[in-house]
Amino acid sequence: MRLRSPALAFLTFAALAVPLSGTASAITDPAQHVDPFVGTKPGGPDFGHGGGAGNTFPGAVAPFGMLQWSPDTVTHQHGGYHYDDNRIRGFSLTHLSGPGCSDFGNVPFMPVLGTSPVSYSTFSHANEQASPGYYSVAFDNGIRTELTANQRSGIARFTYPAGQKASLSVDAARAFNAAGGSITVGTNSLSGYTDSGGFCGAGNRYRLHFHITFDRPFSTAGVLQGDTVDTTRRKVEGSSNGSVPPAPKTAQTQGVPPAPAATQDVQPFAAAAFVSFDATTVTARVGISFVSLDGAKANLSAETGTKSFDEVRAQSRAAWNGWLSRIDVTGGTTTQLRTLYTSLYHSLLHPNVFSDVDRRYTGFDNQVHTATTTQYANFSGWDVYRSQIALIALLAPQEAADIAQSAVNQAAQGGYFDRWTVANGGTGVMNGDPMAVIVSTIHAFGGTSFDTAQALTRMVNGVNDIRQRPGWLQFNNYGYVPTGLPDVWGSAATTLEYTSADFAISQFAARLGNTATAENFLRRAQNWRNIFESGAKYLKPRNADLTWPAFSPTQENEYVEGNAAQYTWMVPYNHRGLFDAMGGNANVVSRLDTFFTELNAGPKKPYAYLGNEPTLNTPWAYAYAGAPAKTQDVVRRALTSIFRPVPEGLVGNDDLGQMSSWAVWAALGMYPQTPGRAELVLASPQFPAVRITRGNGRTITITAPDASDTAKYVQSLRVNGVASSKPWLPASLVSDGGTVEFTLGTTPSSWGTAPADAPPSHDVGPYPARSGAITGLAAKCADADPSIAGNGAPVRLWDCNGTPAQQWTLASDGTVRALGRCLDVSGSGRANGTKVQLWECNATGAQQWWPRGGALVNPPSGKCLDVPNSNTANGVQLQIYDCNGTGAQQWKLP
Repeated sequence: MRLRSPALAFLTFAALAVPLSGTASAITDPAQHVDPFVGTKPGGPDFGHGGGAGNTFPGAVAPFGMLQWSPDTVTHQHGGYHYDDNRIRGFSLTHLSGPGCSDFGNVPFMPVLGTSPVSYSTFSHANEQASPGYYSVAFDNGIRTELTANQRSGIARFTYPAGQKASLSVDAARAFNAAGGSITVGTNSLSGYTDSGGFCGAGNRYRLHFHITFDRPFSTAGVLQGDTVDTTRRKVEGSSNGSVPPAPKTAQTQGVPPAPAATQDVQPFAAAAFVSFDATTVTARVGISFVSLDGAKANLSAETGTKSFDEVRAQSRAAWNGWLSRIDVTGGTTTQLRTLYTSLYHSLLHPNVFSDVDRRYTGFDNQVHTATTTQYANFSGWDVYRSQIALIALLAPQEAADIAQSAVNQAAQGGYFDRWTVANGGTGVMNGDPMAVIVSTIHAFGGTSFDTAQALTRMVNGVNDIRQRPGWLQFNNYGYVPTGLPDVWGSAATTLEYTSADFAISQFAARLGNTATAENFLRRAQNWRNIFESGAKYLKPRNADLTWPAFSPTQENEYVEGNAAQYTWMVPYNHRGLFDAMGGNANVVSRLDTFFTELNAGPKKPYAYLGNEPTLNTPWAYAYAGAPAKTQDVVRRALTSIFRPVPEGLVGNDDLGQMSSWAVWAALGMYPQTPGRAELVLASPQFPAVRITRGNGRTITITAPDASDTAKYVQSLRVNGVASSKPWLPASLVSDGGTVEFTLGTTPSSWGTAPADAPPSHDVGPYPARSGAITGLAAKCADADPSIAGNGAPVRLWDCNGTPAQQWTLASDGTVRALGRCLDVSGSGRANGTKVQLWECNATGAQQWWPRGGALVNPPSGKCLDVPNSNTANGVQLQIYDCNGTGAQQWKLP
């Protein structure tokens, strides 16, 4: 093991923080600013959620490539490579970038000298290079390996020292997890398959086929029996156990100690060929397929064919420049450019092309299908729904639509939307229902050419499927997921994930014109109120009997990879409702200020944890509370301290590009805060000029002539040439393109602070509110007993008299109000006959009312406002009761 000098690391990073000469013009080769080593070394503490490194890999890959050909070190991180280890044990064909568990690492190649295999070889970073689409390393023994990649195929060039025997091992039954496989040796080719899976200990399995051709025949060839080469055999099958312990990332594995972030990964050969050459330079061409060996051969022929190594390398770099240049910046320091383009690079690695060149792919039903477009795989749903998918949809709506169709295909073949998928299998890893958000967000950003009708059907059906939504029955019946369910990881966190998904479904349905589904799911989205405890003003776990268990803001129990203080902000579609419940903007800003005492505190402190996903939306929340300058400050501080262009430049797992996508959005000064919608909340841009090319003929031009890391505060804004005081951009700017002109300064201003300028929040009541009498049975009115001035005044039936006790307001937050208080179900009860009363407004579910078909429904109980026994006598206290359509439940509203 070799440790990098901290002093050297500091000097290297400091040297980057200087203006880049010639940056007055746009970047013509953005790939030059990408450092694939970023994230391969721990940059933050290990909080038990996958380690303190990005878990990225430095190898050769095309944008969204099926093939990720990369070195694997003996010290294993979940991306396969640990920067501080100088021992490479092979170059495998498949990788995930930034996961919190391991999978792939299939079919490692290992060039060696002589006639015997080795477990690993040593190297120095001085003899290692990586750039988009290319990787190179020279071992200390003189062997140089170069890798380059197309989407489904690639080329390796091995250069051996003169006078030494050039040899190579290829193992079909080695992967990061348990694997099996078979390899067949030809005269100048190797082919076979490998089976593996087991992401986070789950039961997913996949089969990968490979075909390798060399530019010369083998001088000797055989298969390995242990460390001995058997030249009499041309085929071998075998299996390996894997050496990477699974991480506890499902409900069933909670209580299992976290797996170590780094392990030693050296195993015996399992199903390996060993071939030698009479040459000093050997070129290997590889095609892979998740369908068949013929598919691997066809992919290799169609993409790589007879092209030289250098031609494929140039082709891959051109492909990367095509994608990276969709965000074209002017100005900035070397550090800023490397952070931006490395983050963008990492954002464009996943999901991965999964169909072959003939569009065939293996589905979730293990049958071979033919896609009408490109099929994609590897969805880190819990992570990427927050901003990575929106970034892809911003830059490439058509490819994003293909990704949405891929998700729909997965659900159609598997029967449900899985939260975290690898290849053609679901894993059930993490919690929530993120695929609904992913599909809805893609649609909102203009990726609309997919089967939207089937997508909506799958979303709606999935809310009643335990595979997609553990705890679904209780959530549907109670309006929250209670504690104590064995199939649920983090009841409070899961409730909030489901409400965000329900909001995204509501917006998707609305855009499709399905108003009934849109209204239903918008109501469901407000179920966060059922776990809002109005005393402590936190979103808390709740028991099935409506009681509240013991609670601490720093508790991790009933949350997922975070704590109560971090999850309490997770209502990104209705900050206004949440903030009013918390006591208003002043209280919220004070709480946020305390929350950002630390930016990456981990899960044991009541502060931000920006090295993981659950609090990524929180810096942008200030804008909803009338303090956009604080968003501008926190976002910039996080961008410049948590994301750095050095190997240790990420403080936590990159999670298939999610964390890097946050950095891209932060550098642009905007963020897709609301799931399933395309409005963008503003911070401030890091660069003087940015041009975003959307891939559909639309462009967004951002200018901020004085931008710097100190000039981060917005003084004024013009959108499409018109002055704007709003700290957010409408969805029309995304769909139509346009211009955004910032004037920035070094001190906060009052810009964007007016309540009317806050970004939209989405609640359920009428806007504007409506007031008047509520009349029911016998033309009598709902009446708040005026003789009781405090909490608990009965709400009763009474002759209409026009007094204030009968003047009700249907408020925009779904409450019904009179005399300054709210119509309330006593004790948040759900039983028939529970009385209703007036109570101080507290934003809980007990005070939510849904006008539906002439009735007033309390969503948490699912019951209707009812006149007991249809008794029309004055003074009869109203109750909730099973909805039955009788006159006792019909109300005429303002």
